[in-house]
Amino acid sequence: MGSKSAACVPKWGSKPCIMGIDEAGRGPVLGPMVYACLYCARSYQKTLSTLSFADSKTLKEETREELFEALKENHSIGWAVDVIDPRELSAKMLNKNKINLNEISHDSAIGLIDRVLKMGVFLTEVYVDTVGDAGKYEAKLSKIFPSIKFVVAKKADSLYPVVSGASIVAKVTRDRAVREWVLDETAENIHRNFGSGYPSDPQTKSWLKDHRHCIFGFPSLVRFSWGTCTTYFKDGVEVLWESGKDEDGGSSNQNGKRQLKLSNVGFTSKRSDEIESSGKGRSMFFQARKLEHLAYF
Repeated sequence: MGSKSAACVPKWGSKPCIMGIDEAGRGPVLGPMVYACLYCARSYQKTLSTLSFADSKTLKEETREELFEALKENHSIGWAVDVIDPRELSAKMLNKNKINLNEISHDSAIGLIDRVLKMGVFLTEVYVDTVGDAGKYEAKLSKIFPSIKFVVAKKADSLYPVVSGASIVAKVTRDRAVREWVLDETAENIHRNFGSGYPSDPQTKSWLKDHRHCIFGFPSLVRFSWGTCTTYFKDGVEVLWESGKDEDGGSSNQNGKRQLKLSNVGFTSKRSDEIESSGKGRSMFFQARKLEHLAYF
């Protein structure tokens, strides 16, 4: 029972159920991060342990694909995913009020639990592969969902079959998402030979180097918020926007016109966003042509 077809609660969903939660793609500089949950009746737990589920990192890609297809056909198992776009990750981590990766991970896990509960599944136990301090994370989840028993542990994907199953769902979903990713950019020399996406992968490093733009940064597949990206823009172009009004955060030239300076190549700071959306300090180019920023069409 997949995340898309899970609107109808299975018969076993009204009985005490367990859930496992794990992620894939936390470390790569490319592509989405995927959180997944797998759940079943508590009475199915022994059978679950015979399905050859294991930490997805220890399995070959072919084996993961086969197990994923098998669990999709298993009507005694339910699953759901949350695919977090690289642009969303970057936006949250680079925002003025930053949201770190641990918080994003926690929110995703909480969202999956809430989604399954709202379907009407009677969750009594949830097993989670920890992100950050296991004790604090467990206390946080227990406070939000007091009727559920939580077990948050390191290497939970190796300890509990229900988490191993979630690990397989997350990994296969991410691999397919990256493999089938449609690049928004249309440059002639853009290619998909980006390797594993991990910062230490020579092929990924080469791809990042080949696809950097001195003004616009990287293609949208890249997580701009990763520290790996900053090393590629030491020779980036400094961008200045002309403004007719003197406001904080800028400097004036000899003609008294202020320049809005982007603090990070490829990104627009929160301050610049606020100025643009309010119409204050906009470039004379836009003002002279009476061009306005539209949020809706």
